[in-house]
Amino acid sequence: MSESGSTYAAAGVDIEAGDRAVELMKEWVKKASRPEVVGGLGGFAGLFDASALARYQRPLLASATDGVGTKVDIARRMGVYDTIGHDLVGMVVDDLVVCGAEPLFMTDYICVGKVYPERVAAIVKGIAEGCTLAGCALVGGETAEHPGLLGADDFDVAGAGTGVVEADRVLGADRIRTGDAVIAMASSGLHSNGYSLVRHVLFDRAGWALDREVPELGRTLGEELLEPTRIYSLDCLALTRTTEVHAFSHITGGGLANNLARVIPEGLRAVVDRSTWTPGAIFELVGQAGSVERLELEKTLNMGVGMMAVVPADSVDVALTTLADRGVEAWVSGEITERTAEDAEAVTLTGDHAS
Repeated sequence: MSESGSTYAAAGVDIEAGDRAVELMKEWVKKASRPEVVGGLGGFAGLFDASALARYQRPLLASATDGVGTKVDIARRMGVYDTIGHDLVGMVVDDLVVCGAEPLFMTDYICVGKVYPERVAAIVKGIAEGCTLAGCALVGGETAEHPGLLGADDFDVAGAGTGVVEADRVLGADRIRTGDAVIAMASSGLHSNGYSLVRHVLFDRAGWALDREVPELGRTLGEELLEPTRIYSLDCLALTRTTEVHAFSHITGGGLANNLARVIPEGLRAVVDRSTWTPGAIFELVGQAGSVERLELEKTLNMGVGMMAVVPADSVDVALTTLADRGVEAWVSGEITERTAEDAEAVTLTGDHAS
């Protein structure tokens, strides 16, 4: 008797489970919409009515793509899948807003070892909620099942976003002037960068478990590590409407100094005073548990600052008031000065963090 023919299901791909996941996610995608979205979920491409761009004199489209790195391992180990999408959206849209662009829409890519419909739907729920917080639409995506390459519980997520900005309103290094103030906006925690270091230190070296109650954190280690990334896009856009802004810097991989340096022009430097803020307890815990030197922490983690704005000195009061009204903790952390021959770096960190 001959063996029966091979099937996709026998190879590990469950088409029915994929269809079920699409049905479960539809309600969440519908909530992450904008008036410009045409059609619904299920087509081969998302449609966005670009006629709204006609009101721009010279619209520039901005695009960004990102993932959330090894933070997905924390979500997998915790069995919590409805927050990682916030991180994905934050990583993408807050890169877009740095140039002053309004995020318009996103697409996502979810890769899994095995499709568990409820799990995939929970991931999409988080992405949709993040898009709502960012003011952009989730117009589509892709869920791919990769048996044999990924374990049944393994997954990864990535996303791409598109925004628009008027050409003469693009923010960046060319606008920055001596005497500008550097405003820091508090992060919600680690956000989505440096988790390879964090996992190595806390799990491999310190031997901590995710369910460990950590008094300094006021919750379990796992709850702290899964804290969603703060999404700043609408807050930043509000700043550009209420006062003059010269530049933003999204503090992600590489830390504060390296990311802020990307928007500092030749001949100028940003002097940032550490004493103007106190990083959250998780940053000190990582440093202590792994005997990680401050320089290594600062070039890996955000150290409590998720976004920075460079504004004229006479815009500071309005900027801080605007952010406070929106529930964003912010403060003046430094200033822009001339860069001399002795100043090799575009960003100088001074002082020590307040205790």
